[in-house]
Amino acid sequence: MADLISPEDVEALFTRADGSYLFARWGRPIVPVVFGTDDATLQTVKGALEAVVLMAGHQMAETDPELGVNLMVFFFREWDELLEVPDLDRLVPDLAPLVARLKAAEANQYRIFRFDEAGAIKASFVFVRMDEEMSKVPAETLALAQAAQTVVLWSDTAFTERSVLARAPEGRVILRPDIGAVIRAGYDPVMPAVAQDPSHALRLAARVAQI
Repeated sequence: MADLISPEDVEALFTRADGSYLFARWGRPIVPVVFGTDDATLQTVKGALEAVVLMAGHQMAETDPELGVNLMVFFFREWDELLEVPDLDRLVPDLAPLVARLKAAEANQYRIFRFDEAGAIKASFVFVRMDEEMSKVPAETLALAQAAQTVVLWSDTAFTERSVLARAPEGRVILRPDIGAVIRAGYDPVMPAVAQDPSHALRLAARVAQI
């Protein structure tokens, strides 16, 4: 696996559009809640999240002692529906301007992260607008993509040119092996929960080579 992904490719996954490097993983067990789906899709989303968290070597829990739940996933048809969610504007500052920007951009997904004092992820909000494009994606595929993109803080440009997912030889959609390896390496106990120096990418790549 040593040649699976280069240090340069790892660095690109966490180098933001402004040129800054930032890696962060969850610093606490993940406690999800999903809105806007039927029971079957709910189980699919939670199942995908559990699979990615297990692969990472991290944990899920029934409740967060500080927040109750710390990962909120919303599925909806139109961005304006978020403005009708009770108290969401208290959890997401400047919600109305954000919704206006996302509508103008015709976006179909958006993720917000909150961080603890050390800089590790402590909460996340995932918004998925089920437009025509998203509605064509199988629930299992959509859930796996969202789980993979929420378990660590990727660059805002990490997956603009290539999906976080891949198709296995038998046709099944899976998490890209290189991305899975980076996630596992990022959650290695010897690695920091937060990093802002690009040299961190060299350490990540070295861990990937040992997985």
